Amino acid sequence: MKHIFLNLKRFDIPRAWGGVNSIAEPAEWGGYIVSHTQDGVKKLQAAAGEETEFVMYLPEAHVIPAVQAKTADSPVVIGCQSVFRDDAAEGHNFGAFTSNRTAKAMKALGCGSVLIGHCEERNDKTGILAEAGVTDTAAVNRLLNQEVCRAVEAGLSVLYCIGEKAEEQERWQEVLREQIETGLAGVPKDAPVVIAYEPVWAIGPGKIPPDQAYITKIADYVKEVSGGRDVVYGGGLKQDNAKMLSEIPSIDGGLIALTRFSGDIGFYPEEYLEIAGIYLGVQ
Repeated sequence: MKHIFLNLKRFDIPRAWGGVNSIAEPAEWGGYIVSHTQDGVKKLQAAAGEETEFVMYLPEAHVIPAVQAKTADSPVVIGCQSVFRDDAAEGHNFGAFTSNRTAKAMKALGCGSVLIGHCEERNDKTGILAEAGVTDTAAVNRLLNQEVCRAVEAGLSVLYCIGEKAEEQERWQEVLREQIETGLAGVPKDAPVVIAYEPVWAIGPGKIPPDQAYITKIADYVKEVSGGRDVVYGGGLKQDNAKMLSEIPSIDGGLIALTRFSGDIGFYPEEYLEIAGIYLGVQ
């Protein structure tokens, strides 16, 4: 199976407020994106000749309008951006989770998937732990493992992100192995978990992205350590690397974020469909 994931981060913030959103009013933004892509996604699925899933991860406020915008035959799966490490359970906590979104709450709202372990989430958790004086580098992976387990228990599929920072490149095997083995500890082998590789050292303006050989090396290693789970490229599936990534046998898809990186930078639905089409070889 191929996977086209979309992480919409906080692209809902209007340009006038320092964001990159110029396609819709914030209250309509989630629904706008689904309504302006689902027919195109359906055509891409039909033309691809291989089973392909399309998942869109939105900030929580936009999940409901996004779900409501789906047609009865929509191929789009709506997802949320991480979940809390605990959840409601009979005889346990029935809902005292102020400020946190639980996996069961997101499932009940219509989500089918969740993005866990994105480098931005990892950085946030690292910062919080540092404030508490925690220097154990495995602590973040243990917290993420709890999130993955709660998501799987709630019936959500998971896109679990891993990746090494610049200062970790020399020991990338050790870093990725810990992220996989600790982050997915106790998760059934047949659970719907896909791994996204993010080369954190290459993300950002002026950074040089990894080449095909490096990505292939990483993907092969991740498949070996994870027991053959699907692996997608999370460093950013874009117009200029979609064809290259499609030619790597051990890469099973990609994670799209921004679609335009110069001029009026931002996310544009028609460009998202173009990138997916290039990767799937139908554009």
